[in-house]
Amino acid sequence: MRPLSFPASPARLLGAVLLAVLAGCSTPAPVNPPITRVSPDSGYRAARLLRPETTRVNDPHTLVMLAFSGGGTRAAALSYGVLEELRRTRITLGGVEHAALDQVDVITGVSGGSFTALSYALLGDRLFTEFEPRFLKRDVQGELLSRTLSPSSWGRLASASYGRSELAADYYDEILFGGATYDDLLKIDTPLAIVTGTDLSTGARFEFTQDHFDLICSDLGKVRLARAAATSSAVPVVLTPVTYRNYGGQCQAPHPAWVADVARMDKPNRPAGRALLRYRDIQSLEDSANRPYLHIVDGGVSDNLGLRGMLEAFEEIEASPRFQEAIDFQSLRHIVVIAVNSRSAPSTDWDRSPTPPGLVAELLQSSSVPIDHFSYESVELLKDIAYRWAQVRKLKIAEAQLAGMSKPAAEASVPHLSFDTIDISFDALADETERTYFMNLPTSFSLPEEAVDRLRELAGRLLRESPKVQALLRQIDRANAPR
Repeated sequence: MRPLSFPASPARLLGAVLLAVLAGCSTPAPVNPPITRVSPDSGYRAARLLRPETTRVNDPHTLVMLAFSGGGTRAAALSYGVLEELRRTRITLGGVEHAALDQVDVITGVSGGSFTALSYALLGDRLFTEFEPRFLKRDVQGELLSRTLSPSSWGRLASASYGRSELAADYYDEILFGGATYDDLLKIDTPLAIVTGTDLSTGARFEFTQDHFDLICSDLGKVRLARAAATSSAVPVVLTPVTYRNYGGQCQAPHPAWVADVARMDKPNRPAGRALLRYRDIQSLEDSANRPYLHIVDGGVSDNLGLRGMLEAFEEIEASPRFQEAIDFQSLRHIVVIAVNSRSAPSTDWDRSPTPPGLVAELLQSSSVPIDHFSYESVELLKDIAYRWAQVRKLKIAEAQLAGMSKPAAEASVPHLSFDTIDISFDALADETERTYFMNLPTSFSLPEEAVDRLRELAGRLLRESPKVQALLRQIDRANAPR
């Protein structure tokens, strides 16, 4: 094979070198500017956006959260199909028919799922005419590779502050986000979209909400959605980590209400493990003297289902009486989490051979198997929490009855907050051939159009066939029927 050669004059070579040097010496403006004081009533945060005065017709008694997993275009298409089906499904509120999609309050997204979550938050109903041609049925991976190899990109890529993920973010702005920032989302009445990355140094979840950015004393509002999506999908080695400035400890950021309880080491009972770990993550972020820069990679490394934040929040509620008092549960009666899991399990014949797989296959498998294993565990842990909450309520009602209350009075005295977890995944498919087809779809940002359409159709079918989903819709109808 002939060695690669690039004919160029000495002048052109000198120009290319100078361009690379100048790019490497440039000092770009911070992508996440600092703040000197936290403003709890502003910014892209849950307490501000999950508000009763939303213009969407929404059942105040039910909190519906969608969790979109990682998995490239496979994940983006499956989660998009879920949104399509919820939009087609009609429910009745106050005697008027509405889309079930109006009931969604929060969408979490990781890697491929982050594109669907952020795009819906930005585009609203326009998603259903624009997302498919602009992203799902586009060869995103091929275009990124082409731009990376193009000489026109070499100058920027030679800079220490501009890697392959920054190039990807610029491309995502071109085709999908149009330069929109989190400040732009504040003007749009769509569900709260929370996407995550992974702190490369600590393995901690890095969340794109103002609550999290308060901890690093930074303004999320100026961060581009494309950069958040690029961060959440920055697969290690394939794409570069995305770097954020850390100003933590310089803006007197208040700790969440639960920290006061979890941080007390003299408690007779050990605090919830996830809450305690999250508290340690907070302390690490506040140490900007030793951690002035945070290098963030694919969110799937720490949480491929986008459920870890929910697990932490529910454990924090359990562990902290202060947190329970800070949350208004007066009108809330039901929490529903729909986990859209697009995990893959490509077929192999390794276990039939005495020869182990090659290096590349081994690296891919060693990273994906633990992620899929703990994704399954996350769903089961949510189900455990739901069961535990139901049992605690039964116990409190029994205690009230033993104290002399009638059963109706005892039930009325204990807040009725139920919690359901609904799993939408390829595992639900009974047909082995069909399940194998979806499990073997690659994790890439390029799929055949037929595969995209099949994923969308499957998402709708799984929702329609889910007894829990149908029970939820009936419950909302009954709760809001005219009396």
